[in-house]
Amino acid sequence: MGLLAKTRTTMEMIKWEHSIFALPFALTATILAAHGMPPLRTLSWILVAMVAARSCAMAFNRWADADLDAANPRTKNRAIPAGLLSRQFVLGFTVLMALAFVLAAAALNHLTLYLSPVVLAVLLGYSYMKRITRWSHIVLGLALGLAPAAAWIAVRGSLDIRILVLTAAVTLWVGGFDVLYACQDFEHDRSAQLHSLPKAIGIPAAFWAARAMHLSMLALLAWFGTLFSFGWAGWLGIASVGLLLTYEHSLVSPRDLRRLNAAFFTMNGVIAMVFLAFVATDLWLRR
Repeated sequence: MGLLAKTRTTMEMIKWEHSIFALPFALTATILAAHGMPPLRTLSWILVAMVAARSCAMAFNRWADADLDAANPRTKNRAIPAGLLSRQFVLGFTVLMALAFVLAAAALNHLTLYLSPVVLAVLLGYSYMKRITRWSHIVLGLALGLAPAAAWIAVRGSLDIRILVLTAAVTLWVGGFDVLYACQDFEHDRSAQLHSLPKAIGIPAAFWAARAMHLSMLALLAWFGTLFSFGWAGWLGIASVGLLLTYEHSLVSPRDLRRLNAAFFTMNGVIAMVFLAFVATDLWLRR
């Protein structure tokens, strides 16, 4: 397989298009920090950092979990277990993306550069969490939840504690839907002695835990809206997130996980984009 074909397979493996999960929340923080659109240079490097960080994390996860994926019927056809990519190639891609992330951080400001190793530690460390704790879902949530805080620092060169409320909201949002996603690996996690909330408390209780996380997310978004003095458009955005989350949960049940991919991928992308659109509209109306 040539380099171009390997690169294409790698993009499919890491599902780079799913960067849309965290990116809109990062852009939300970006426009709030800049009181509108930041300089094009800053925005460009934020986008590079976001895509590179996620690509690095996903590739490393596939590298670290290659043996586990091979033993899981759901994931045995992924690129490394299927023999489409070597572990060495994927590890090399991981290092390349990590370097691209650090380069982007350095191009933004000193604080983003200094904090880039901390971000990488969280992103890469997640891959091992399910080996040691049932709360790996929260670590994954934090990996995406760091995006708004990082974007704020990228624009301002300092941290405003208010943006950490959005970090907490995104952490619980991602953690909640990862709990749901983990339900489909319940039997595999038991046989492989991996940890997850569904394995620890059962699938029905895991659904309630995910609902609690998403309700907490909405409460945090309401707090966030208060802190940033949202107008009607911002509050309508939060209400829309609540309605979309309700619909997302209606797609699946402990007895029927068939539409889990629609709930996990499609709806979460819509939720993130809707929130960004309403916050951007709110900011524009208040200028």
